[in-house]
Amino acid sequence: MQIDLDINSPTHQITDPLFDAKGIEVFIKRDDMIHPLISGNKWRKLKYVLQKAQAEGKSHLVTFGGAYSNHLLATAAAAAKFGFKATGIVRGEEVQNDTLFMCRLHGMQLIFSDRDSYRDKPALFAQYFGADADAFFIDEGGASPEGARGCSELIDELPESYNHIFCACGTGTTAAGIINGIAQHQLITRFHAIPVFKKGGFIKNEIDEYLLTPIDYDLHLHYHFGGYAKTTPELIDFIKQFVAKTGVLIEPVYTGKMLYALYDLAAKDYFKPGERILAIHTGGIWGLLGMRERF
Repeated sequence: MQIDLDINSPTHQITDPLFDAKGIEVFIKRDDMIHPLISGNKWRKLKYVLQKAQAEGKSHLVTFGGAYSNHLLATAAAAAKFGFKATGIVRGEEVQNDTLFMCRLHGMQLIFSDRDSYRDKPALFAQYFGADADAFFIDEGGASPEGARGCSELIDELPESYNHIFCACGTGTTAAGIINGIAQHQLITRFHAIPVFKKGGFIKNEIDEYLLTPIDYDLHLHYHFGGYAKTTPELIDFIKQFVAKTGVLIEPVYTGKMLYALYDLAAKDYFKPGERILAIHTGGIWGLLGMRERF
């Protein structure tokens, strides 16, 4: 089956008295609407990875993630859709949860790995699938030059220009792709990365690895709320209010933190009156399944 992952997600304006008071316009690109399971940046990051696997004659996708990984679920769904076999190597002890149930339902085989072994993913791949000529390695989160290329196409879809673009960052691949797209279109747009990890400054190296040309951008390191998949009552309250006001579903791991940062910066007069800001909804809303008790 030919892999055709071309999409064009809609962009909606977010209205809020705060934005009116500050004289700014805020929009959100709804990549969460691309596909129910292969949503957001996962679709974009997998597009050219899957095409590469197909071009190399590979039929077995092997990838990595935590027990609540949106990437594992997206890869399982993409493998089922496009006729691949799939295996997910899961970090940590064997567990059962909704995300892994959905992975299995889509035909993905799961292997659980201790955390020390998991750190060396190429070695794990070689251990289990080194003799499998059909196996194709996909890094955690889809991190790759192909993933960045797919994410760069987001900029092609924008009919209007923006002064600022905000995006949450995990591996840095999505951020690098968007920055590359900004550079390719020669836009005067400032990119803002919101790392979701504590001490997330390391993400700059991850982003820069996939940049086609050096370009300046901003890292906002103080919106991690304790670290990856960590939350606070303040963040949860913000998400509940945002969803209730806008009808746009967001989660606490990625997009919730990014939007909190945008709102907080707006309140602190970070933006100039008349500026237009675009927030990228990178999907991942299935991550809510592992956080129900926090709401």
